[in-house]
Amino acid sequence: MLQEGDLPPDNRAMVEFEGDQVLLLRTAESVFAISNRCPHLGCSLSKGMVNGHSIVCPCHDWRFDLRTGEFLDAPEISLRTYECKIDSGNVQLRSTAAIP
Repeated sequence: MLQEGDLPPDNRAMVEFEGDQVLLLRTAESVFAISNRCPHLGCSLSKGMVNGHSIVCPCHDWRFDLRTGEFLDAPEISLRTYECKIDSGNVQLRSTAAIP
């Protein structure tokens, strides 16, 4: 289980959840949890650049909204997202959508 202290501000961590590699990103505002695989060619988003509420795939510059998982250039494509909350210092995840 990931502890809140393991994820300092402006940092990221990888966890396995429900058979998916999940990327946790902590910004000044919140902690976001998204699938680590870009739906384009499966590139890892863990090295992607975060800008505000978006992350850019390092392979082909696809941009996704961290809050919704939506691909910003074609909203019919999206990443799987997870509800993420901190409870008693533990990072807890819950699936929010059944997106493949």
